[in-house]
Amino acid sequence: MEIFTMKRIRRLFRQDGRSLIVAMDHGSAMNVFPDLSDTPSVLRAIVKNGADTVLTSFGILKNYWRILEDTGVILRLDGGITSFKEGGKRYSQLFTVEDALRLGADAVGCMGLPGCDFENDTLSYLSGICSEAHQWNVPVLAEMLPGGFNRSAHTPTNLAVAARIGVELGADIIKTDYPENPDAFKEMVAGIDKPIVVLGGVKSDHTEEFFETIRSALDAGASGIAVGRNIWGYREPGKMTAALCAIIHDEAPVEKALRILK
Repeated sequence: MEIFTMKRIRRLFRQDGRSLIVAMDHGSAMNVFPDLSDTPSVLRAIVKNGADTVLTSFGILKNYWRILEDTGVILRLDGGITSFKEGGKRYSQLFTVEDALRLGADAVGCMGLPGCDFENDTLSYLSGICSEAHQWNVPVLAEMLPGGFNRSAHTPTNLAVAARIGVELGADIIKTDYPENPDAFKEMVAGIDKPIVVLGGVKSDHTEEFFETIRSALDAGASGIAVGRNIWGYREPGKMTAALCAIIHDEAPVEKALRILK
């Protein structure tokens, strides 16, 4: 029943309808040393400072579930690629919705990459995951990126179309790039009618600019952000978490968020 799906979604978002999702699924594909050498300490810091949800891997949830027991959890179900391989990389579904439920996850997540050479792979298993998940009333987050990680393909129109494809295939939450065009993003939000969280992107050394982009996305209708390296790759992950929570949930201006870091 839809009511139970919504109940799980509310584990991921606060009463204001927004969420700070900390992405900690990178270690299954790339080098996260030294930033995540002490994974438990990073997890405790982000939880203590207000992270609403963690998007993570099977291994992290299996090993550190006690730290996350009062925090929303989205389990990534796909992958099968690493930074070792050069050239084209083809995602596969690795885990099932039942695996996620056995580990205690509140939702599941996977990629959707329309426009890639292997778009059929991700869009096919995305639809299958949605079908399986909704039998269990489990929400699905789809990371919809037109052309994959080729930022030149992330035009406002392409992002909107990719997000709509994800919803049409059954996703409950869309994670995607922010086009840095507030008017275009507002149109996307109106045409999707599902929560849209914007990804944090590559690690940035320009914190003020990073905060300004997040502030712009939220003001244009984003339901939150999904940030990884810009939190756990920051010298003090707890402070960065607190600063982002202030922007998302307290409508804090960028200047106040920067003061939190100091």
